[in-house]
Amino acid sequence: MTSVLISGGGVAGPALALRLRAHGFDVTVVERAPAPRPGGQALDVRGAALDVADRMGLLGELRELRTRMRGMSVLDAEGTELMRSEEYAASSGRLGGPDIEVLREDLAGLLHRHGVAAGVRHVFGDTVTALRETDAGVRVEFAHAAPRTVDLVVGADGLRSATRRLVFGPDERFLHHLGVYVAVYTMENILKLEDWQVWVQAPGVGGGIYPARDNTEIRVNLGFESGPIEGFHRDRAAQRAELAARFAGLGWEFPRLIEGARTAPDFYCDAMAQVRMDTWSRGRVTLLGDAAFCPSPLSGQGTSLALVGAWVLGEELGRSGVAEAPAAYEARMRPFVALNQALVANEPGSPESEAAIETAKVAIAL
Repeated sequence: MTSVLISGGGVAGPALALRLRAHGFDVTVVERAPAPRPGGQALDVRGAALDVADRMGLLGELRELRTRMRGMSVLDAEGTELMRSEEYAASSGRLGGPDIEVLREDLAGLLHRHGVAAGVRHVFGDTVTALRETDAGVRVEFAHAAPRTVDLVVGADGLRSATRRLVFGPDERFLHHLGVYVAVYTMENILKLEDWQVWVQAPGVGGGIYPARDNTEIRVNLGFESGPIEGFHRDRAAQRAELAARFAGLGWEFPRLIEGARTAPDFYCDAMAQVRMDTWSRGRVTLLGDAAFCPSPLSGQGTSLALVGAWVLGEELGRSGVAEAPAAYEARMRPFVALNQALVANEPGSPESEAAIETAKVAIAL
């Protein structure tokens, strides 16, 4: 039985694990967090990714988990409403359409539950520290667990992929900064939003806030324009301080939102960036999802690329095995990735057009 170790327990890794179990592979997912991660922003599942969810038997449950927005308002920095819409929401697109917006933790939880039922092994609270290819496969060393040898390693460990660094080199070779940092966190619904999004614009800063969990909490997304800040992604204190400094002096509800960032346990902040690589595979190590081809959250297509990539890689591995599958996976996915990354590559500060998304989200045959 072919053994596969997947590093990363977010969306791409667990989706691949499910597909590989369907093909009879022995699959282990290792995740450095102590349990499935809570919090996170709302994600979009669109186009070909909906077909993937359907083929994996998840579409019905995914629809039950979707967010229920009625519309959105756009405000200036003092809270004056500039426009509103009951037909469109910035985080999810046109309301009432086939696309599904779901909270990250809900999608990850759905994949995890199905993975457990399918026999995927999960190791939490650990991470891969070394990889060495041998005649027998890939010898994997961990921060805590004993070393083991597997037939294939898949790095699905996100924008700052440790697997990518171990095999391909430092992040700086592959991350292309888009001139924006965004912080995401959860707090009490101090705005009393009821299934309604609020987006705020100000010079050099802005953000979006939307309710979750039956309007009992809000997910806050605050961003600011900036070039790359060295070491910033590793320093939570510096991130919170920089966020406060960038929004200092602004009116509306910003002071209370910034105060919420100081104590939010799920606070996350990083650059909006794309990952661009000449190859996603080296020997018996392959990258998937954001680790290989992050389009940035600004595209709204990261989750869909992750799900489609998991399906394509899983099908190629099931069809042709470890030796040939990576090349076939890359050949099928690269045009799809390029079209989706192009949504924001030229104008990262501008929202993608509906027409461009409609074209990009279906630009692959499963």
